[in-house]
Amino acid sequence: MTEFITHTCWWLPFYGLIGAIFSLPWATGVIRRTGQRPAAYFNLLMTFLASIHGWLILSVTWHQPPQELMFNWLQVADLDISLVLEISPTTTGTVEAITSLSLLAQLYALGYMEKDWALARFFALLGFFEGAMVGIALSNSLFLTYALLEMLTLSTYLLVGFWYAQPLVVTAARDAFLTKRVGDILLLMGVVALATMAGSLNFSDLYEWAGTNPLPPWQANLLGLVLIAGPIGKCAQFPLHLWLDEAMEGPNPASVLRNSLVVGIGTYVLIKLLPVLAMSPLTLSTLVVIGTVTAIGASLVAIAQTDIKRALSHSTSAYLGLVFISIGTGRADIAAILLLAHAVAKALLFMSVGSVIQVTSNQNLTEMGGLWSRMPATTTAFVVGAVGVLGILPLGGFWAMGEAVKAFWVTYPWQVVTFFLVNGFTAFGLTRVFRLVFLGKPQPKTRRTPEVIWSMALPMVALTVMVLLMPVLMKQLNLLSPIMYEYLNNLLAEVLLVISGSVGCIVGALIYLPRTGSRSISLPVRFVQDLLAYDFYVDRLYRVTVVFTVSLLANITAWIDRYIVDGAVNLVGLVAVISGQSLKYNVSGKSQFYVLTILLGIAVLATVISYELVIGHWSLFIGQ
Repeated sequence: MTEFITHTCWWLPFYGLIGAIFSLPWATGVIRRTGQRPAAYFNLLMTFLASIHGWLILSVTWHQPPQELMFNWLQVADLDISLVLEISPTTTGTVEAITSLSLLAQLYALGYMEKDWALARFFALLGFFEGAMVGIALSNSLFLTYALLEMLTLSTYLLVGFWYAQPLVVTAARDAFLTKRVGDILLLMGVVALATMAGSLNFSDLYEWAGTNPLPPWQANLLGLVLIAGPIGKCAQFPLHLWLDEAMEGPNPASVLRNSLVVGIGTYVLIKLLPVLAMSPLTLSTLVVIGTVTAIGASLVAIAQTDIKRALSHSTSAYLGLVFISIGTGRADIAAILLLAHAVAKALLFMSVGSVIQVTSNQNLTEMGGLWSRMPATTTAFVVGAVGVLGILPLGGFWAMGEAVKAFWVTYPWQVVTFFLVNGFTAFGLTRVFRLVFLGKPQPKTRRTPEVIWSMALPMVALTVMVLLMPVLMKQLNLLSPIMYEYLNNLLAEVLLVISGSVGCIVGALIYLPRTGSRSISLPVRFVQDLLAYDFYVDRLYRVTVVFTVSLLANITAWIDRYIVDGAVNLVGLVAVISGQSLKYNVSGKSQFYVLTILLGIAVLATVISYELVIGHWSLFIGQ
């Protein structure tokens, strides 16, 4: 029975895909009489079955060595492509986290999207989303992983552009898709290069190859840099980070999954590729630099946003920057702990702000206030989620960041400073959001705001309990390491971590927050405000550099194609037409003229042939 349950792990990605396929009759309007809800119920059922099935596999594989399940997909000559799945506590635990959060997000969406005319299409896309993520979690093949990452890119495009009647939504979906494609194309180059170098794309074979076949430094550096490009785009890291901000134009339930799970999938792939990336110290250093720049920069940008979802999305990029730092320093275990703590807490945060958006029909922070007494469940969820993501006692964020600062205290002290800064800036930003949304006097758009319905409140309550129990879960899973250095060093690191978060909260609680969106009249303050609000003007910089260059090259190429390539082709046609027009005058209908033409042609041919023979004999004579 145990073997049967284990070998059915390949069913797990198909639960979400089956839900997506069976939602199509409602999504396309073939079935209208029953309304859109049956499709939502069917997707909920499929996700629930996937969660139960994943829990069964996790229970039988716990404390068991990893196993592989291989499917031969293509075998031609020397080309052998297999789809390999890994069955281990890590992969099945990841699947269980994905399906559980997806189930709660879909239940939340049932209330959030209840009046949307395309409810079935939305749930079909969520099922597609879920199937791709579960497949990546189980995949032990880089080929399969890349294919599933492409599915994630497509589903992101479709979900961000869900409300496609709005021009801003269409622009956001296009930008998200194109930005991710940049990283995906570079990743594809790395996949093809690895296939030719290692002869296999299975992760187990790649690990063996990386340990026994050192590459020249320049090859290892190029290979590592193109391999990390895809995850950089997926995780919204600098310089491919702008898409996550624009992706907030999509429905909030999709943002729940995107900010808690989808962006973390890229770091999951990096963890799987870490033995290959370790061949290039430059690649690991690049991960650390990119993570540091994104973590500090995004946490600063988040504190100047007036859109509630965009403020949280920038904090997601900042937190994943810390994960990149952990991977770049070779600490995949710390990266996994950070991902777990962040996923649950950030899902709760986005559910709470989604509830605010649902009842107020507003996302502008400066137009909110006084919601704590009207929405107590939502307020509690936001507070618990905020504490859960910060390095403040006693929830999961503290223990996850504590592991990081203890590990880097001696070996990477500058990265410890990065963790402290990001923790403080994030605490300041979340405190600012809390004050503007829940405290103060009610504003015109928040005076008559009831608590959300049960289908939205129940997932928030469940996630609140999960965030509160996260330290216990980490302890049960043996994710928290024992004291690694002297007790004093550990105590000092954790105290400084708590101080950084507390200082951020105190400053956020005391600073003056205007209820209007007006800019400051003080020039230095206004400059800093605009600099952070516009993401250090990176978007404008890209427009005058990358976009301008690509547009210029495209226009030059179009001109060459139109006037040179097409001109040459049209010239050939014109010559043929002119020749035909000239030859038509030779058609006289007189046989004497035709005989004369034939004789002249024969004479010309004879002259040419005779000339070549005479020249040949003369050369032979001269040679003698």
